[in-house]
Amino acid sequence: MDAIGKAPVFPQWPQYDDEERTALIRALEQGQWWRMGGTEVESFEREFAAFHGAPYALAVTNGTHALELALQCLGVGPGSEVIVPAFTFISSSQAAQRLGAVAVPVDVDAGTYNIDVAAAAAAVTPRTRVIMPVHMAGLVADMDALAKLAADNGVALLQDAAHAQGARWQGKRIGEFGTIAAFSFQNGKLMTAGEGGALLLPDEELLESAFLRHSCGRPRTDRRYLHKVSGSNLRLGEFSAAVLRAQLRRLDAQNAVRDERWALLSGLLAGIPGVVPQSGDPRADRNTHYMAMFRVPGLGEQARNDLIDRLVAAGLPAFATFRAIYRTDAFWDGAQVAETVEQIAERCPNTEAISTDGIWLHHRALLAESEALHATAEIIAGAVTAT
Repeated sequence: MDAIGKAPVFPQWPQYDDEERTALIRALEQGQWWRMGGTEVESFEREFAAFHGAPYALAVTNGTHALELALQCLGVGPGSEVIVPAFTFISSSQAAQRLGAVAVPVDVDAGTYNIDVAAAAAAVTPRTRVIMPVHMAGLVADMDALAKLAADNGVALLQDAAHAQGARWQGKRIGEFGTIAAFSFQNGKLMTAGEGGALLLPDEELLESAFLRHSCGRPRTDRRYLHKVSGSNLRLGEFSAAVLRAQLRRLDAQNAVRDERWALLSGLLAGIPGVVPQSGDPRADRNTHYMAMFRVPGLGEQARNDLIDRLVAAGLPAFATFRAIYRTDAFWDGAQVAETVEQIAERCPNTEAISTDGIWLHHRALLAESEALHATAEIIAGAVTAT
């Protein structure tokens, strides 16, 4: 460790204090622990929607279910296609595939790691029902170009905003684009209850459709088991919602710190020969930095993995970037595109590169003091030099 720098000190994650303790006791003592009898879930939904500038929010069990529920509300099913970035967590594609639809992977931008709009446009067919941009690491995708693409082709736009609680694009919050957006509150996310998810919904019709489907198809006031549509039990419990209300209250301040710290760390990383940090987009005026991402171009997967092992041994919360979704067995365990792995790889060169030479640091590193970030850059520089 001495050869590559002193281990920095990072805050723990998740973070909590007496506000979460008070919230859990409040939920406990109300005597009703599910959303149909308590008040915590409904209160969280109102607060989360208002924070993001959306008319409505619906809390659900997790982010994967949020995506699946959103796609179901948008009419996705067998015979339809959903365009997804090839570089993303597997839930983006599996949510479509679990509904019997085909997930069509397209390449991402080499700098931002967000969906390439031209690649998405080339993938549109008469069967396309939804285009699903992922706001990678909290950097909002090109929503202007994507909105035009969706409108020109008469398809829906669904934001996978699992990384983007509190992000903005040209002053617009995630709920102000007039589309459904899906969020995750899994343990590592920017705000968390261990698990959980939510949808932002632009109108009451979609809200009611989502509510029915997330509650076994049963209307809010039903007393006679009159299930109206096919659904499942995706309801969030009162304890999770109580914790999320507390987490939401500190999110904006934490996002501001992460944004400031990334400006420092990315500059330090850019000064290391062979290291290229994720680039930004000036139109995305609030990047939440769910991951501090960078590449060592040309390194290759095994050497990248060895480098991560050295970074972890030196005390950094370092991880490999997502594997290209088409290079997982899970992607081929369902409705499939009419292409081979290598054919998809040929049209996704940026995904191929990022998924084999990319590294990310957990966002808690960006909540550390500046001295820790200087130490982080020193460790990375030493480890890269030794590669």
